[in-house]
Amino acid sequence: MESSASSSADTQPLWSPSHPERAQSTLFRNHINSKYSLSLSSYEELWRWSCDHRADFWSEVWDWEQVIGSKGSEPYTDESVPPSSNPLWFPGASFNWAENQLRNIAHPDDVAIITLSEPCPGHTPEARKVTQKELYELVREAQKAMRAHGVTKGDRVAFWGGTCLEAVVVLLAVTSLGGVFSSAAADFGVDGVVERLEQIRPKLLFVTNGVVYGAAPRPLLPLIPKLHSSLSQPPKETIVIDHLPHGICKKPAELDSSTLPWTDFIQDSEEGSDSGKIEFVQTGFNDPIWVLFSSGTTGKPKAIVHRAGGMLIDSLREHHLQGDITRGDVYFYYTTPGWMMFQYLISGLATGATLVLYEGSPLKRAAALWEMVDELGITIFGTSAKWLEVISKTYPNVKENHSLSTLRQILSTGSPLPPALFDFVYSNVKSAVLLGSITGGSDICSVFAGRNTALPVYRGEIQSRMLGFDLDVEGAGPGTPGELICHKAFPIEPLGFWPLPGYGFDEQAVADAQKRFRESYFKNEQGTWYHGDYVQITPSRSGNGGGVVMLGRSDGVLNPGGIRFGPTDIYSVLESNDFASQGVEDCLVVGLMVEGGADEKVILFVKMAQGKALDDDLTKKIKTAIRLARSARHVPAKILAVSDVPVTLTGKRVEVPIRKVINGSPISSINPATLRNPECLEEYANFGATMREEEGMA
Repeated sequence: MESSASSSADTQPLWSPSHPERAQSTLFRNHINSKYSLSLSSYEELWRWSCDHRADFWSEVWDWEQVIGSKGSEPYTDESVPPSSNPLWFPGASFNWAENQLRNIAHPDDVAIITLSEPCPGHTPEARKVTQKELYELVREAQKAMRAHGVTKGDRVAFWGGTCLEAVVVLLAVTSLGGVFSSAAADFGVDGVVERLEQIRPKLLFVTNGVVYGAAPRPLLPLIPKLHSSLSQPPKETIVIDHLPHGICKKPAELDSSTLPWTDFIQDSEEGSDSGKIEFVQTGFNDPIWVLFSSGTTGKPKAIVHRAGGMLIDSLREHHLQGDITRGDVYFYYTTPGWMMFQYLISGLATGATLVLYEGSPLKRAAALWEMVDELGITIFGTSAKWLEVISKTYPNVKENHSLSTLRQILSTGSPLPPALFDFVYSNVKSAVLLGSITGGSDICSVFAGRNTALPVYRGEIQSRMLGFDLDVEGAGPGTPGELICHKAFPIEPLGFWPLPGYGFDEQAVADAQKRFRESYFKNEQGTWYHGDYVQITPSRSGNGGGVVMLGRSDGVLNPGGIRFGPTDIYSVLESNDFASQGVEDCLVVGLMVEGGADEKVILFVKMAQGKALDDDLTKKIKTAIRLARSARHVPAKILAVSDVPVTLTGKRVEVPIRKVINGSPISSINPATLRNPECLEEYANFGATMREEEGMA
């Protein structure tokens, strides 16, 4: 079968670095050659060395990035054990993550963070610039207050609310004490927040009084009483941050005794603790730093616990060593505190770059974020593939309306970036830019494959596998699709799922979490890490060791007649201006089991724009386009019009849950709190019942 990658990838790069010899990864390779008397001549050879000598590699990254702290003595890990054994890394290390994020206090007048918010009626906030000195002082005050409220090493502290400066301050203050941070998306309902907080039992909870999205405020405080009453062990204190004016988000009277204003909280402190400096509690490399949650679409969200050292050392590898972000850069990623990209963004502080936080809709005005690039001089711009797709259809002439002269990198994640969007960026946005499609996830809170300033960009491909990760495709060579795996242990492997042993939780709950962790990522006797992505690694070009093409989630792979392919093969055909002009607004493709479960048929659901219909003519055009671009085996057996396509709160399509529903699982198997539009599920259940009856699968 010809793959989507081989049929769409061009032989000539869309972008190449003008001075690859100046890239940090090239300079690092020269350093490795000199220190170890090697002659590594390409990124591919450096990548292979980094996988085969992981202890040496990560030790060198520690030194190269000048981590504040002690890395201890060798051995830095046991390289003989597999990922399933989850070895310790740098067992003798001592450091503090927050101290390394705040290390640019050496340049006190540099701007550390710029915050912006979408206006709403009665509130038009100005951009706020916070210097390194001001940020340090805010964290110092918050740390003192947390100490006064009893937060110590290992305590959980949670945040629920908007993308604001205080969210960063809370994260830094908690981790400065060796505490464990967690958060929930502001657009979660109470049930979604309860599912997360109930698992970790935070000592303190910080809540913004509201958030803004689509130029409309959404108060959160009226939800607090139900949240408190739904938790078996509510937080010791709930601190309210006045993110929006009181006139917009009024505080209910019943909250007066159960919450504490942020301003009052900050005034609390320990006597005799005001030295003018933050007291950074030293932690071990393998101590927990934060808990991230999976989407929880089909069950209780997985509470993924990340290790402090892995989060520090790998973010430096990601942002500086392979991304060349440094002091003087202005770095933006569209995210909220409920998504792992929040930690991904905030960890950029250690590079000395200025971070940009934005709250609001990225599409209420299609020009808004591009205007922000010009106004703030943004150099690194992070977004999602879905946002780029919508922009390509609704605001296609970007470069005609914006200078974008400072922009060096555009990063994309959230879902696979189809080849057509590579074309759009280089034709309609900017030609002299590194378009870095990246993939990783909450499981690792980082990137397995992504942007690389030393390598060219090829159409439809992620540039390279990242240093230190021995990634491969299960049972397949270059050019053959398969499940993404990691053969060897790596320092950003989670410590496990919460609760971990030693934190006062029921032993059975700890055992259940350990069992669920093993079942989630390990399938074979070799202890290989299974990441859950269905990918293709292309043959090596320009010394990149092979680019990566994302084809979908491995559990959402389609397999009609034994021909396996990912949903992206279909999406990339329909996500074009041609079909958009005919009214195709969104789509979802899943497999319907037939012949007693021995085979499946491909079902394509299409959401049409208002006033447009999925008629026979358009259906034929879709089938023809898929057949010509892919193969006859890719053509859906049915193409059905739906009122909406279900997506998670971060905008990801949910193929796997819908696959289960059309094959007979009840709607109750899907957690509605994890979806932006759960009201559309009934429609899919009805279609499934009809199709199963037609196929004799009722």
